[in-house]
Order: sequence, then C-alpha cells, then structure tokens
Amino acid sequence: MTLSATIITIFVSFLLSVILAPIVIPYLRKMKFGQSIREEGPESHQKKAGTPTMGGLIFITSIIVSTIGLSFYFDKLTTQSIVLLIILVGFGAIGFLDDFIKVVLKRNLGLTSIQKLIGQIIISIIAYFLLKLGPFDTSLAIPFTNIDFSLGQFYVAFLIFWLVGFSNAVNLSDGLDGLVSGTAAVAFVTFAVLALTFEQTDIAIFAFSVAGALLGFLLFNKNPAKVFMGDTGSLALGGSLAMVSILVKQELMLVIVGIIFVVETLSVILQVISFKTTGKRIFKMSPIHHHFELSGWNERKIVTVFWAVGFVAAMFVVLMEVL
Repeated sequence: MTLSATIITIFVSFLLSVILAPIVIPYLRKMKFGQSIREEGPESHQKKAGTPTMGGLIFITSIIVSTIGLSFYFDKLTTQSIVLLIILVGFGAIGFLDDFIKVVLKRNLGLTSIQKLIGQIIISIIAYFLLKLGPFDTSLAIPFTNIDFSLGQFYVAFLIFWLVGFSNAVNLSDGLDGLVSGTAAVAFVTFAVLALTFEQTDIAIFAFSVAGALLGFLLFNKNPAKVFMGDTGSLALGGSLAMVSILVKQELMLVIVGIIFVVETLSVILQVISFKTTGKRIFKMSPIHHHFELSGWNERKIVTVFWAVGFVAAMFVVLMEVL
C-alpha cells in the first residue's frame, strides 16, 4: 500500500464523515435523540443535556462505505475485512439499541449489562468461527520480544475477553468532548502502520478508514461538541480496535497503544474495589477523567493531555516495532 493510497483512504473516509455529519446531526436533533446527563456526574456536564447522541452512526457509515469501496478498488476485500466490518456493525448495533432505549424509550439504564454481554459474546464467537475457516494463528506474542505462546483451543476465550473488554473500556472513556475520537484515531493509525509493516493491506485499509472517519467526526465532536458518538460509536470502536490488534497478531500491544482506555477502566475497577472493601474512594470520581475535572482541570486541558499520552504511547510502539 503506497503513501498515496494511504492518503486516499484517510481522505475518503474523512470526507464522508464531513459530508454526513451536517445531514445526520439535524435529523438526530429533530428526532429528539438528545443525550441525558447523569445527575451524579460533574455538575458542569449538565449544560450538555440535549446534545444529539448516536453520532457513531456518522463514522460507522463512513467506515463501511470507504472500507468496502477501497477494498474493491485495491482488490483487497478479504475474510478479515468482512470480520472487521461484522465487529464494527455488530457492536455498533448493540450500542445503538442501548442508546435507543435510553434516549427514545427514556429508560436511563438502557440494555442491562447481561444483555450487552450476551450480544457481544455472540458476535465475537461468530467472528472467531469465520476466521477459523482459514488458517488462523492462535498464539500470543510478547511485545518487543521474539517470544510467543499458543493458546490453542483457549484462544476463543481470549478473543471474547479482548473484544468485550476493550469495547467497554472505550465506552467508559467516552465522557469528554473529543476524548475518544482523537485517542482512537491515533490508536487505529498505529495499528494501520503495523499492518502495513506485516503486509496486511486489507487490515490497513480498514484501520486508516476508521482513523479518517474519526478525524472528520472530530470536527463536530470537539469541545463544545455538536454531537456525541454514544454507545453506538464507542462500543463499535472498542470492539474493532481489539479485533484489529488480533488480526495483526499484536494483541498485547494494544495495552500500550490503548493506554488511555486501560487506565480509564482500571480507575473504575480500583474505585469500586476500594469503596466496597474500605468504604473510601481513591478518586474524586471515576473514570479518571472526571477526577481531573473535579480537581480543577478544564475539559479541553484533560482531553489534550490524554491525546498527548496516547500519541506518545503510539510513537513509542511505532519506533520500537517499525523503525
């Protein structure tokens, strides 16, 4: 995949998002698909109530169109491409149902945790068996070493854990304007570069398409956001990012590339454990981006710092693996 092909891929998906957003956002507003804000959240977030959500539909559509179109153009539509689209659409559909129940049916909790988990597991298993139709490596590589070990038949359990875990990690991180859009774009570009290094053009096309679509969406999602991605977008992104890491066979590298998502999730886990065992909270509020808000940081500063951390982690991986 040449540099020009890479630029074309990013530009096409970016342009699609930029074109779709002004069409979709007014429709979401007209249908009263406005975000409801948790009362227990930071008080400063109450002004965001009513901002259109389910904006993930914008970049999901862009990704589908650009991935299929460019894969055909470059003659690179493969089983792996299809699996990535299944994860994107499947996890996005679960998020859409969750958003729809919250926003339209006015049930604040949306889908139950069990309902979401069952849906995610089913889609993950479907993806696994599609991959097993061809040669599929069930080993895990230790980052920055030549060491790997095979999980054999237990790999399916790891795959489910990885997809469910990171889809929910990205979902937890989606609490500030532009935070996930920017951080995820950097992560997908990183794995696209790794895919190119391993001559996996089909995966690179998908990952660059996601990055371009997110950058286009970010124009409308940055502070002050005109639209939120909702669970529709965050679950789709998290599941897709995990699957890209699996297909590139750099699964554990995602812990570094997606360090922001990992830290956000750990902050929630530690907060719950601490409160249930000692009755005390480690953070003023979790996920950790809310802790910084309540510590006096403004939203733009938090997002900028988190983007920077994600970028440094991504550059470290690229320098170690590619250069």
